[in-house]
Amino acid sequence: MKLPQIETANTHIQLLTFEQSHLLCDYYQRNKTHLHAWEPHRTDEFYTPEFWQNQVEVSINMFDKKQAVRLVVLDKEQTQVIATCNFSNIVFGCFQACHLGYSIDKNYEGKGIMVEVLQAGIQYMQNEFNLHRIMANHLPNNHRSAKLLQRLGFEKEGYAKDYLKINGRWQDHVLNALTLTFHGISQKQGNYL
Repeated sequence: MKLPQIETANTHIQLLTFEQSHLLCDYYQRNKTHLHAWEPHRTDEFYTPEFWQNQVEVSINMFDKKQAVRLVVLDKEQTQVIATCNFSNIVFGCFQACHLGYSIDKNYEGKGIMVEVLQAGIQYMQNEFNLHRIMANHLPNNHRSAKLLQRLGFEKEGYAKDYLKINGRWQDHVLNALTLTFHGISQKQGNYL
């Protein structure tokens, strides 16, 4: 399967190559404090170029095996990572589903970039992987994510106690999902892409 290259109005979305791994390292170094509250505890190794060189290899391997699509969002000049968009835990058969995770650079929040990116990413996953369901969960106090997912047509499906270990402690999450059809987002959701 060909590696994704997705153009949007304001971004370029792709899997990183080995030569670009330093861009993801730079993204996480720049946003260490910004992302701290929403992500698992990170070791010092996480912020090293060697770690991200290995992660690029892991990402390509997982893509080849159709297990995950770990997209990075570059600015139009392709010189800086401004966001991430990961589709993981891909399951086929009678489930046809995955989980969605994402993050955005502190300097790009509130500009509509994530809506643009996630719309393009969801369309790609539907077209290339024929998924039926995408699940995305967020911390109860992450109101930005709640609004973003609602805008994209995700529906709240539940609440999970102690769901993920975020920022060093087990935290509750709001469970959301978007149901897709074979020919596009279901009529119930509207055609968002």
